[in-house]
Amino acid sequence: MKRHRLILIIALCSVLAADLCVFAAADKCEVSGELKKWHKVTLTFTGPEAGEDAQPNPFRDYRMTVTFTKGQKQHVAGGYYAADGNAGETGAKTGNKWRVHFVPDETDSWKYTASFRTGPDIALSSNPKAGSATAFDGAAGTLTIAPGDKTNRDHRAKGLLKYVGEHYLKYAGTGEYYLKGGADSPENFLAYSDFDGTYDASADSGSYKKVGTFIHKYEPHIRDWRPGDPTWSNGKGKGIIGALNYLASEGMNSVYFLTYNLDGGDGRDTWMWTTSKVRDRFDCSKLDQWEIVFDHMDGLGIMLHFVTQETENDRNLGGSAGLNPIRKLYYRELVARFSHHLAAVWNLGEENNTPDKDRKQIAAYIRALDPYDHPITVHTHNNKAPGFYK
Repeated sequence: MKRHRLILIIALCSVLAADLCVFAAADKCEVSGELKKWHKVTLTFTGPEAGEDAQPNPFRDYRMTVTFTKGQKQHVAGGYYAADGNAGETGAKTGNKWRVHFVPDETDSWKYTASFRTGPDIALSSNPKAGSATAFDGAAGTLTIAPGDKTNRDHRAKGLLKYVGEHYLKYAGTGEYYLKGGADSPENFLAYSDFDGTYDASADSGSYKKVGTFIHKYEPHIRDWRPGDPTWSNGKGKGIIGALNYLASEGMNSVYFLTYNLDGGDGRDTWMWTTSKVRDRFDCSKLDQWEIVFDHMDGLGIMLHFVTQETENDRNLGGSAGLNPIRKLYYRELVARFSHHLAAVWNLGEENNTPDKDRKQIAAYIRALDPYDHPITVHTHNNKAPGFYK
């Protein structure tokens, strides 16, 4: 009898210890944002101290994913290194914050469980058991989601914009069709002077000496910024925010922009990395500032048309066309940081010249990463190429 009692006590202690581990890990998680349907909810975990230039490389040698479940429904979202957790304001390059975004498509209780693994180039692996568990791996908790409350043009009033096999995209929340009308110029919309680490990498070469820099200030639109609109770093950003306000006031609902125009591209002033020479380390403050702009676009009802390559560089990232390690890392970071936006399209390339098998391979990779299954398209010279890779 005493032996059975001892076994029972050991078992209970084991259960309590497991619970304590979960609670201790959950204590390292800060939840922010509006806990409402179709709204961005952000989970920020405290993990290992790292930096944009640190070893191990926080972008290659750590892999964060968080699984959100409600009944039979499941979304697996990639996370990313977030420096001090406020890099858009502070310009921080180091810190111990790791972040994931989630957009619930149903109300009530959602459970989440974090996976955080480390190992050489683990970010490039799809094996859930690769590397070793570290820090907040296994952290779990529950989010209680209320109904949404947005109206009018705001995407959060309409839900996720989906490809449904028809000519037009459709909003999942309202069922209304989306008719695209917006700016496809400037394609280097994100080459904006108020973003950290943004400069023209070719201003002193070739024909660029004659025309000068292509960096934008959007000065005429500073007057279109409104009190209450976002800024960053002591008032930066009014020009680009005002420009978006102007477009929305004219009825526009889409903006087309490059996220990469180095390696032979036009302008050579738009990239996600820490410098124009680096391809595996991302600029945390710049990308946080992009996110501020993208959030504002959501509220204005403007779709994010991500053009991820262009004809001049679509065979150059990572040294080749197709899904090489550097291109995989690029798309992983892009999806982890921005796939939660409700109205977004992943464009595989402007005037794209790569073989169709490469496009399909990249599309499949993005689809596996993207928990919300956004439309994937390509702008190509070949009129036989499909409009959407779905």
